[in-house]
Amino acid sequence: MLSFARDYDNIPLHTDEEYAKSTPFGGLIAPGVMSFMSVWSKYLEVDFFGEALLAGKSTKIEWLKPVFADDVLTGRATITNLIKRNAKNGLVEITIEAYNQDGVLVLTDVTEAVVKCKP
Repeated sequence: MLSFARDYDNIPLHTDEEYAKSTPFGGLIAPGVMSFMSVWSKYLEVDFFGEALLAGKSTKIEWLKPVFADDVLTGRATITNLIKRNAKNGLVEITIEAYNQDGVLVLTDVTEAVVKCKP
């Protein structure tokens, strides 16, 4: 976590333990992008769309609660919208929710992907 923070989100809340203790979080918290990517990497392993996936279009992440070094995150991905654009492709909206080990929702992500239409 510290290595990621130093390389990609080098702010005291993620890298300076003494400073982080003085914040409302009471200690270091994980960078939000790192928390998201830990769940995203597992989502990619599922390979929701296989060869139907053409491209990503957009993503919107909301960080709702802090993630700490010893937290264990679990994600749930749900298809929340389908839009046919033309005979060849459409948009799929996937909502990902990530929970910590206590069942607290820590982040949500809404991603749109361009996929091939089935014949």
